[in-house]
Amino acid sequence: MSDSTTDWNSFEKIHDDNGYFPNDMIYSIRKHQKGDFVFRQGDSCDALCVVITGSVKTEMVSENGNLMPIETIHAPRPLAPAFIFSDKNIFPVNVIALNEMELLRIPKNEVLRLMSIRPDFLQQFMTHNANRTQFLTQRLQLLSIKTIKGKIAFLLLEKHNSEGLVFSLAKNQTELAEYLGVARPSLARSMSEMSDEGIISTEKKEYKILNINKLKKLLV
Repeated sequence: MSDSTTDWNSFEKIHDDNGYFPNDMIYSIRKHQKGDFVFRQGDSCDALCVVITGSVKTEMVSENGNLMPIETIHAPRPLAPAFIFSDKNIFPVNVIALNEMELLRIPKNEVLRLMSIRPDFLQQFMTHNANRTQFLTQRLQLLSIKTIKGKIAFLLLEKHNSEGLVFSLAKNQTELAEYLGVARPSLARSMSEMSDEGIISTEKKEYKILNINKLKKLLV
């Protein structure tokens, strides 16, 4: 889900005197190194936290201790902004730095003040959270599919709905395996079988759906 309607780049330039933010706004910026736990699942979420440089990955720990990869977040993007206003305002995932990165933190009271003086900020905040709800719904659908081929089919059909029968995926096979929550060799084997069965063809990061009906039948 794209965040193109949300101008989080404004946060990346918060140091500048560009008139967007009040000069007296309270905030802090914290640096993290690769591999740092920026937040752990269950940590308090009492401020708007925005990745302003670098990138992080998020993962959820299940009741039995298994790790479920959720997504990679690149700057500039907020982390779980809707949870600031939840009755149970805790981070739902682990947030781990993938490289050297900076995190902007704006206290909840300052977020409320921004919303009152900048209606466009409030609109962007609401739009972003609505988009995130759609993304997480799709993510849950994907994780509920049992077979690897089914997971691949779901992902490719989502791309087909927006881009047609031929498209590119930004993720390489290692990243794709992590996103789908499967082993890379198993992913490669499943894709090879789907290609042999005349369902899809692949060339590096470019994919072509050859038989959409067969692809849909894999959604089990």
